[in-house]
Amino acid sequence: MVEELNPSGPKPEPASLCFFSLVHSIEAGQRLRLLMESLRAFGGQFREAPFWIFWSNDYDPTELMTEYPIKDGVVWIPLVDEASLPRYYFARKVLACAQAEEIAAAGVRSLVWLDPSCLVIQPPALFDLNPAYEAAFRPVHIRNVGSLAAEPLDEFWEAVYRTTGMQGVSFTVQSFVDAQIVRPYFNTNLFAIDPSKGVLRLWLEHFNALVGDRQFQAGACNSELHQIFLHQAILSTLVAKLLPVDHIRNLPPSYSYPLHLHLETPPTRRSKTLNNLVVAVYEDETPHPDNLQEIEVLDPLRSWLVKELSAAKW
Repeated sequence: MVEELNPSGPKPEPASLCFFSLVHSIEAGQRLRLLMESLRAFGGQFREAPFWIFWSNDYDPTELMTEYPIKDGVVWIPLVDEASLPRYYFARKVLACAQAEEIAAAGVRSLVWLDPSCLVIQPPALFDLNPAYEAAFRPVHIRNVGSLAAEPLDEFWEAVYRTTGMQGVSFTVQSFVDAQIVRPYFNTNLFAIDPSKGVLRLWLEHFNALVGDRQFQAGACNSELHQIFLHQAILSTLVAKLLPVDHIRNLPPSYSYPLHLHLETPPTRRSKTLNNLVVAVYEDETPHPDNLQEIEVLDPLRSWLVKELSAAKW
């Protein structure tokens, strides 16, 4: 039975760990179905964890609910106040995250975002934040608009820091594929965070402020690349500002491993076998074993992927 949550009604039952994601298109629905089934098949102790699925107001989830029946523990949640969102890259994702944080039951310790293009391959144990951690993130795959630690802040990052109240940072991260040392800049395909810290609601607040800053949008954020990754820069800065560095778990490369960038990854950093990963990300590519190059896919994962993707007519 799939349950729909009215945002103004009762909250979900408390759980220490809860997954959530967003669906806004038929393609996202296909990917979400594969994600859900991979979690149920390979998620181990997390396979029955609650999973909240937010949907966009201009997307009808009825067909997805019917065509891809999901097991118990799934709650469907309509996005609220979507009409007030700016037409901007990843705005609905930021809104869904803020909404999830707001409705998270008091007992939720680990609120885990998974993009629909994530594929669970082994139990993602490091998402379970123990008392020593308040969040778990991966560094970005590539630098793109990241701020090199050895150089001064550019106008884009100066605006992000100014808006969020960031005074400076005490640590750096290294991008996975191109190995650049940058100021805190995290990948947002997946992450876990303690909802009691309020980071995700601040993310929405500062995102709206910078999207609505006409001078910033026409100047330091006028390129498509900066607009695409603005949401990621803001969240990274807030995490670095609000959470002690030793309370941020640095997830290993087996989490959010970029299959879509596999061939661009230096050979010494590439995974040789898909089965060795915990959560892979494929974005707009297909994770079909026959289409993956220079990475081995062994049974039972290979047979499972072929079966699931064939059933979904990918």
